[in-house]
Amino acid sequence: MARLSFYYSAMNAGKTTGLLQSAHNYRERGLTALVYLPAADTRAGQGVVRSRIGVECPAHTFDTHHDLYADIQSRGDADCVFVDEAQFLTPQQVLQLTRVCDELDIPVRAYGLRTDFRGEPFAGSAYLLAWADELHEVVTVCRSGQNATMSARLDRDGQRATTGEQVDVGYHYEPMSRKLFDLSRVSPVGQPEKG
Repeated sequence: MARLSFYYSAMNAGKTTGLLQSAHNYRERGLTALVYLPAADTRAGQGVVRSRIGVECPAHTFDTHHDLYADIQSRGDADCVFVDEAQFLTPQQVLQLTRVCDELDIPVRAYGLRTDFRGEPFAGSAYLLAWADELHEVVTVCRSGQNATMSARLDRDGQRATTGEQVDVGYHYEPMSRKLFDLSRVSPVGQPEKG
């Protein structure tokens, strides 16, 4: 039975490196590994997945209107599907990936962030956390030495940014522990008023 696996972490934990290594392992054994990347992520060029350590491979791109189930089915037999930056999947696309596993019997490994720079869940990640067969935390550490579970956004001057659009693809993030991140200060959820 094919399984949907979600590998999640804060920024700079090595998720993409792990994806590239796993895809390479499939290909090295003569198996077909399909790699997908959001079209908006052009840091390494259009349709290229690249890790911070310089390893890369070509990828199929998708946008929010892309039917991943139909696309994967149209490509013929695949032995595994890999999705980088999976936090940018829509809920419908996560459902499509469950169908890839359940109906096409192809395992899917999705790699992404759990939350944004304010500690808010990404829609794709929320559904992956709810529907994946396997959840794997890719551990990284904060400058405090604690496990980093949050990703703080930094501005051009290296200062902490707490406002802005949810999606800002780039390398200007710092992994932090929840304590150092200070979730109560940056989350739009807010605190109850004291009466």
